[in-house]
Amino acid sequence: MQKKLKIGVIGLGVGEQHIIGYQRIPNVEVTDICDVDPSALKAVGDRNGISNRHQNYKRITENPDIDVVSIASYDDYHALQAVSAFENGKHVMIEKPLALNRYDAEAILRAQQDSGRYLSSNLILRKSPRFQELKTWIEKGRFGEIVSIEGDYLHQILWKLTQGWRGRMEFYCVTYGGGIHMIDLMRWLLGEEVAEVCGMSNKKLTQGSRFNFDDTVTNLLKFKSGTVGRTTSNLGAQRPQIHGLAVYGTEKTFINDIPHAKLFHGDNNEDLEIVETTYPGIDKFGLLPNFISAIRDDKEPEVSAKDVFRVMDVCFACYESLEAKRTLDVVYLI
Repeated sequence: MQKKLKIGVIGLGVGEQHIIGYQRIPNVEVTDICDVDPSALKAVGDRNGISNRHQNYKRITENPDIDVVSIASYDDYHALQAVSAFENGKHVMIEKPLALNRYDAEAILRAQQDSGRYLSSNLILRKSPRFQELKTWIEKGRFGEIVSIEGDYLHQILWKLTQGWRGRMEFYCVTYGGGIHMIDLMRWLLGEEVAEVCGMSNKKLTQGSRFNFDDTVTNLLKFKSGTVGRTTSNLGAQRPQIHGLAVYGTEKTFINDIPHAKLFHGDNNEDLEIVETTYPGIDKFGLLPNFISAIRDDKEPEVSAKDVFRVMDVCFACYESLEAKRTLDVVYLI
């Protein structure tokens, strides 16, 4: 018989989706939840039948009975909580971003490697049926050589910057919070790493608000094979949410759209195939079954620790490029 894995969830915004996901996995139990807001603790605990409720995260990270910790708290608490969880022998699923600076990322890496436990992050776009099909086509060579790729995070959620906790943080970057999904998606689709980056940004959407950082960021990415990439994070786009993806190959072009994507075979109107594969077609908890299976099978999860640190290193380089106003090489921790 497999041991029942006991889970603690910290942060009950998107963290409630973690609870729902874990509760659907056999022989897994969410025993403890944590949030700084007592009303959220009561509401989420009551809805999901969880009686062990805490406002101090250490009641979860230092609990010897808990095997796995899901961290879905405010971004500036991720590093502190992850290090504590690893130091107490827990496996960790963490919402993006892993950390807000290189120093904290290095601390998490040391703690994770010392612990021998598994780390993953909820980079969920890999589970979209449409993007999975696209990856298969790329791997089979249907696109020929990939010349360029574009991945834009476009979502009208400006209130999260101007009214929510992000506007109260000492530091926030929309690339870390939004664009990271597209950077990871492009890395995964191409199966290669980013070598150098260059960024530009502005602050037009949040003028006069309490949000103190640039709110629209565009980054150019140069992959190791020479493929050129671009990503824009715009959390105030006047359109329905979309993960704007375009893949330009020597043989085909893919353009993501709603409700269907487009696959072009040439430059004539008839050189068009409509892609009706489901998009986004994912749950917030879609990676959790794989994470639990990885723990049980003692192997790296689908989104591995290496993936988590490497996409974060690209994000760090993107922000540093904005500050330096020049192209920078990406330096990887692992």
